[in-house]
Amino acid sequence: MADQTAFATLDLPDGGLAGPLRRPVNESRGAVGSIHDDDTAQGLGFRGGTVAGNIHMEQFPPLYGARFGRPWTERGGLSLYFLQPTTDGEPVQACLGPVVEQGDGVRRAPAWMQTPEGQRVCEGEAWSGGDLADTPLRHKAAQVRPGADLRILRGSKVGDTVTGVPAIIPSATALVRGRGITEPLAGYTTPDADGRRVAAPAVVIDALRTVETPLFRSEGEFVGMFGAIELQHLAGPVHLDCDYVAEGEIVGLGESPKTEVAWYESRLRAASGGPVIARLLMMTRLLKGSSSLWA
Repeated sequence: MADQTAFATLDLPDGGLAGPLRRPVNESRGAVGSIHDDDTAQGLGFRGGTVAGNIHMEQFPPLYGARFGRPWTERGGLSLYFLQPTTDGEPVQACLGPVVEQGDGVRRAPAWMQTPEGQRVCEGEAWSGGDLADTPLRHKAAQVRPGADLRILRGSKVGDTVTGVPAIIPSATALVRGRGITEPLAGYTTPDADGRRVAAPAVVIDALRTVETPLFRSEGEFVGMFGAIELQHLAGPVHLDCDYVAEGEIVGLGESPKTEVAWYESRLRAASGGPVIARLLMMTRLLKGSSSLWA
């Protein structure tokens, strides 16, 4: 997929590589009552409606190609833990550190996003060439301490599963959303020889998130925000307008002074069967200050 915007990398002093400074759009600012809505976010102590973490992930694919010499969608992954939110149009820069050869065909590199002042928005790892099960994010998920006083999530438990959730990605929706992508690639809009368009990262994540409603048993109204996202392609790209099904499992439930925390993994397959095409590890923070159960 060829880049459709002016994309030039910058060499970092430690051997890393940075992409251009971009200004991601808060695509969900009209979602009243969500963390992306200015009034709601400010009422919870944030500067304004936040840019979703999956939108930030869309800044990495061209940089990933420059660093690894192959597309993320060919058995590759990106794993990010979010450190601080950004608001609409704030400038950020995607970065990848030096590549380390693992020895089994997998190549890994530190990944992060930073502001012009050098403050990190998120950090984690990118890799190419295979399935990676020992990412820093997976270690975090495995070390989650069980929540002693879950209220919003008291109806859910670790090990809960769901299967066969329809997860088709309509091109009509994806192409409209794609107008705001910070790093648009040709494959997102131009069909390949088989007439298929590639789904952008945020759209793939949306498909994998379809498990959330049937998987979690939450109580009352609350506001949530992404805390960590790991998206891994295992069998080529995900395409628009194809019949997929998703399956999911709750892998961790915990809490902090201000949040309840939910970790889950989901997997995407063709509805007709076959191997897992893409896999998601997601952590969501449910803000206690937004729930009457914590009043």
